[in-house]
Amino acid sequence: MPPEPPEQAGAPPRWLPFLVLAVGLLAISFGAILARFAQAEGLPSLAIATLRLGLAALLITPLALWQSTRTLRSLGGRQALLTAAAGFFLALHFATWISSLEYTSVASSTALVTTNLLWIGMASFLLFGERPGRLTSVGIVVSLSGSLLIFWSDSRSSDAGSNPLLGNFLAVAGSWCFSAYLLLGRRLRANLPLPAYVWLAYGSAALFLVLACLGSGTPLAGYNSAAYLVAVGMAVGPQLLGHSSYNWSLKHVSPTFIAVVTLGEPVGSALLAWLFFGESFAFVQGVGFVLLLAGIYLAARGEGR
Repeated sequence: MPPEPPEQAGAPPRWLPFLVLAVGLLAISFGAILARFAQAEGLPSLAIATLRLGLAALLITPLALWQSTRTLRSLGGRQALLTAAAGFFLALHFATWISSLEYTSVASSTALVTTNLLWIGMASFLLFGERPGRLTSVGIVVSLSGSLLIFWSDSRSSDAGSNPLLGNFLAVAGSWCFSAYLLLGRRLRANLPLPAYVWLAYGSAALFLVLACLGSGTPLAGYNSAAYLVAVGMAVGPQLLGHSSYNWSLKHVSPTFIAVVTLGEPVGSALLAWLFFGESFAFVQGVGFVLLLAGIYLAARGEGR
């Protein structure tokens, strides 16, 4: 066999993207756990979402202004409107998903909120006429079957949460909103550098959430220091470190591989919930998790083809 070509000058070692993805997956898996801790400290779900995105936007402001000042100054009206729409859906995503953790298990919530690949495939077909391939279609059917099993299992379990059906619906709604955010982001990222887009999306989402807090009478001040410390951890860990790891790795590995890596989030969150909260899941629920992850994996393979 001929020798493998040498790595390009300036390219990172081949193992580095995999290490970065592993760190990012671990950070994102802690998102649901930290949200639960914040709720235990008395932070309402809407306040948790607001602080997570608001602090993340503040932390990334220096980088965005340093690298993308000219781009931000030349931002067109249509781009600003689309970015605001992306921020609106991102705000809805975190508001609904974090709220779902009040009513259902961490495992069910994270499994259902990571089904965006399925909804994006359906939306691409309905809105843009992009017909999914056979493997993608099979993946959608298998994943939806897994989701239905999770719904059915949680409705019969006394340990799933205070209102598992409501919690599961909120998690799915969060996935719908995140899918809309990704579809808008795909168009915006064609002309906006990553720091500028992330800053605009996070910042506008935080503004929408602040308005929601004002309208609902949800305070953002007056909590103990532990609650704010957890909120900072969510902004730095799952939001900035986790998502930034995925975005950085896109330059070095395929998007399909990253989509497959994200399937580990429900598994990681479920294991952490078992470790920290003693949450277990029923056999039928476990079958649903397996079907859900297998279906998304098949859909990712089909999308890659």
